[in-house]
Amino acid sequence: MHGTPPGVRTLRNYRREWLFKDVVAGVVLSTLLVPQGMAYAELAGLPPITGLYTSVLCLLAYAVAGPSRVLVLGPDSSLGPMIAATVLPLLAADGDSGRAIALASMLALMVGAITLLAGVARLGFVADLISKPTMIGYMNGLALTILIGQLPKLFGFSTDADGLIGEVDAFVQGVADGRTVAAAVAVGGGCILLILLLQRLMPKIPAVLVMVVLAITVSVVLDLDEHGVKTVGRLPEGLPPFTVPHIGWGDLGPLFVGALGIALVSLADTISNASAFAARTGQQVRGNDEMIAIGTANMAAGLFQGFPVSTSGSRTAVAERAGAKTQLTGVVGAALIVLMLVLLPGLFSDLPQPALAAVVITASLSLADLAGTRRLWRQRKAEFWLSVAAFLGVALLGVLPGIAVAVGLSILNVFRRAWWPYSTVLGRVPGVEGYHDVRSHESAGLLPGLVIFRFDAPLFFANAKAFREEVLRYTRAEPATRCVLIAAEPVTDVDTTAADILEELDAALLELGVSLVFAELKDPVRHKIERYGLTRTFDARRFHPTVEAAVEAFRSDNGVDWGETP
Repeated sequence: MHGTPPGVRTLRNYRREWLFKDVVAGVVLSTLLVPQGMAYAELAGLPPITGLYTSVLCLLAYAVAGPSRVLVLGPDSSLGPMIAATVLPLLAADGDSGRAIALASMLALMVGAITLLAGVARLGFVADLISKPTMIGYMNGLALTILIGQLPKLFGFSTDADGLIGEVDAFVQGVADGRTVAAAVAVGGGCILLILLLQRLMPKIPAVLVMVVLAITVSVVLDLDEHGVKTVGRLPEGLPPFTVPHIGWGDLGPLFVGALGIALVSLADTISNASAFAARTGQQVRGNDEMIAIGTANMAAGLFQGFPVSTSGSRTAVAERAGAKTQLTGVVGAALIVLMLVLLPGLFSDLPQPALAAVVITASLSLADLAGTRRLWRQRKAEFWLSVAAFLGVALLGVLPGIAVAVGLSILNVFRRAWWPYSTVLGRVPGVEGYHDVRSHESAGLLPGLVIFRFDAPLFFANAKAFREEVLRYTRAEPATRCVLIAAEPVTDVDTTAADILEELDAALLELGVSLVFAELKDPVRHKIERYGLTRTFDARRFHPTVEAAVEAFRSDNGVDWGETP
């Protein structure tokens, strides 16, 4: 039973009363899937039809392999620029669309293989490599990059610029050269305004669908094509064949680098969305199963002229609000797209290109988290600057280097906290049990001759010297010190470098006539100390089960009582 695909298990337990709700939700969902699929395909530098192929295949694959009953997969605004940044540099000057599709399909297969292998190896934790502050900064940078990149299309012209600064310069130059199409600006601006107003004032109405219908109507009635406004044109009829993409060996390296970044962002997005919606529906998140499902969906898309996909919070929310109960919702949405491609391929032929730009721009606005950035500034300045650094990484270096910057900053932040952890002296606070930070409690009393020192991190090669210097500093600050007691409960590890430095510290303290003792040291850490041979000098009397026991032993040996904080 455990090896049965999740979709099959759902089908076996399917309830008849769910059917109507799933079908209705699928119909509603399809109205969003079509324009978004085409818009995000163009964002990735691909023909609009590939967005529909991708939507169909990933929905069907996730319906079989996906553990969540409500998540909706498909082309995503956060992945589009990463796909373009990977594929476009590999194209020849003529920008052959067939080669672009082959490269994007191979990219999807690579992303699928990476996530499948990671899921089988139970590496779901890799989604945690990007911290929340750096993810906020990355998404803010991505939102700005997408917005600037869509402005030429919104104004009715195109540019060949690369990078945020280059795109800004090319856009300004295009406007200055008089390449703006007034009708395109009017249509695009009106579409953006309509989507934003409907989303705010009438959130239950499918804003994108209303915009698309009105945009097509205006395009036909006013004959916008004759006024210089480009339209989508007639889509190819039917479905794509099973295709193994053919690319050159020299393309594999750049594609693999891009696939790693896309897989990481896709997994982080999927796990966060799965967690959010699972909490609302009472389901349990299974990160490794989600990775396998995402990998399966990407593999399916890659074999039918598609490109990498992720989950979408907005599409999932639409399906949930429409009453979706299971992944049959996605199957219905995919079936309706197929029917449109087979029976009505010209349905969206008069859709203005600025309307697709409006879909992408409004999606980019939802990626930005300015409120979260302001909260970081108020709550923790260091994490605010991490967010700013990640933002600048995307804006100045590009989308793919930006994700590397975000991951690097997250890892460096973890290392920084372990490298320079918080440390303090503990004292006794009148009327409060235990021993507490003297920085937070001015009334805390100190026992004459005893320093109770707490170091809030594992001891390892990077921070062991800082630990030694802090202990010696506190010892020298009070010449009457006879004992340093390490409140070792936060010390979860001691490596060999730290063990050697502990031995050096003990020798230095003995020269000063000061003994070094430990309290609340965890058994696994003490066993390591024994294995390192430190028990030659650190005998059993140096270790106490609690800080209280160690303090009482010191008082008994030295006949002292509590004093006041110096």
